[in-house]
Amino acid sequence: MKMSKDIVNALNIISGWLAVDDFTESQEIEADLLIIAGHAVIPNIIGALNFASDAKLPMLISGGVGHSTDLLRHEIERNVITTGLGIETKGKSEAEIIASLATKLFNIPQENIYIEGTSTNCGANATLSRKLIVDHGIEVKCAILVQDPLMQRRTYESFMHSWSQSNLPCTFINWPVLSPRLVIVSGKPHIIGGHVPGIWTMERYVSMALGEIKRLYDDADGYGPKGAGFIGHVDIPDAVLEAWNYLKVHKETREITR
Repeated sequence: MKMSKDIVNALNIISGWLAVDDFTESQEIEADLLIIAGHAVIPNIIGALNFASDAKLPMLISGGVGHSTDLLRHEIERNVITTGLGIETKGKSEAEIIASLATKLFNIPQENIYIEGTSTNCGANATLSRKLIVDHGIEVKCAILVQDPLMQRRTYESFMHSWSQSNLPCTFINWPVLSPRLVIVSGKPHIIGGHVPGIWTMERYVSMALGEIKRLYDDADGYGPKGAGFIGHVDIPDAVLEAWNYLKVHKETREITR
């Protein structure tokens, strides 16, 4: 996919805002739980599982069969790190696949993993994760929240909106694990930030970045109060909106939106 420096710069502005990170610069956090919302970015998932294993932190993995499931299955079957682990993917939810990866790659005990395997979108991730916690009587005052970096901000907004409506106070610490950027090398754009195979194709990366701003923008077509009402109002910085508007009309990117 051909990209100018202006397109790369605009996409980096957008992805930098979407991949909100509260965790990396923190000095001390008292977290009760790590929540992984199902997706297909393998370096992100492995990084989160490795941390949960080291920190002996209980996990809630949320994700049924949705837009990313086939991609996750494909990546698990072909990734050099995961391909030989014998992880069953056929007919399995995203949460079940990631939980299997946790036990097979990091020996995380199954009793440390809560599986929510029916949600198919960010809003359902939040609502059904909350229900699972209530049903199991788990006290969660602070949770580290992990998602595909390009969906991190919307997932956070969904969890905040859903949990606050149910009077379930919780501090969510955003952690996208990796912060993706584009760089042009020898005339070709590359995604950097993931240290092992299993990140986005370039077309999916661009599509997701543009589609996430569309959903977060509070108008009739968005997910905020003026639209679907799935999340609260989100203030999008002017620089991000300018980058988005530029990419919406540019001939190389205007037709690519998830």
